[in-house]
Amino acid sequence: MREACRMTAEIRDICAGAVAPGVTTGEIDDLVADYCSRRNVKASFYKYMGFPGHLCVSLNDEVIHGIPSRNRVIMPGDLVKTDVGIFKNGFHGDTSRTVAIGVTDPETLRLVEVTKRCLAAGIAAAGPGVHLGDVGYAIEKVALEAGFGVVRDWIGHGVGRTVHEDPQVPNYGKPGTKLVLKPGMTLAIEPMISMTKKGEKTYVLDDDWTVVTADNCLSAHFEHTVAITDDGCEILTLPADYP
Repeated sequence: MREACRMTAEIRDICAGAVAPGVTTGEIDDLVADYCSRRNVKASFYKYMGFPGHLCVSLNDEVIHGIPSRNRVIMPGDLVKTDVGIFKNGFHGDTSRTVAIGVTDPETLRLVEVTKRCLAAGIAAAGPGVHLGDVGYAIEKVALEAGFGVVRDWIGHGVGRTVHEDPQVPNYGKPGTKLVLKPGMTLAIEPMISMTKKGEKTYVLDDDWTVVTADNCLSAHFEHTVAITDDGCEILTLPADYP
C-alpha cells in the first residue's frame, strides 16, 4: 500500500503541476498514461466499470468523475480537480487535489482552503477505536461552520486490493456511530464541499459519469489514502503541500 500510494501521490502532483490555462484535460490524462507506461504500473480508474480515462478531471461545478478530453480546455478562473489512483503489486492508492487557476474571487479561494481543512480534520479524527461517525462529523463541522455544503450523494471508501471497497466513509455523521476503526484498515478520506447548501445535492450528466452540483455552484475536492495504525492515522499519499 505504501509503495502504490507514494506513486499515486507523485503522479497526482505531476498532474496538478501541469494544470494551466490552455492545457486540455486530455493532456493531463496523457501524463498519467505515460507515467504508468514508464513505471510499469496501472491507472486504477482506467476501464474501471468502463471509465474511459486514466484519471478523473472535474472542473468548477463538476464534483467528481469528470472524463478527460482533448476538447476540454482549462481556462483562467477554473477550479480543476484531479483525482487519480495507481495500482501496483496488488494494491491501489487513491488521492485528489483541487487547483485554482487564476482565481481571484476570495470566496472561491476560501472554498478551496476550507476543503483542505476538512480533509485535515477528518484525518486528525481518525484512529484506532474511533467511529466512522466521528470522522464524518469532524469533516462536516468544518464545512458547515464556514457556511459551505457537504456533498452527501458521494463519499469516501475503503481502498486496498480493490480501488473501492468497504467501509463507506461519509463526510458527515454523528459522533459515536458507525463502524469502529481498527489498525490495518486503509481508507480514502475525501471531502467534497459545495459552495452552497443546495449544492449538497448532485446529479450525473448524460455521459453517465460526471457528477455536478444540483444548483451548478462550485465545488472542491481533496483526498488522501490513510492507514489506521496502532497509535493513530498515517497518511499514505504523501508527499504533498496540503494539508
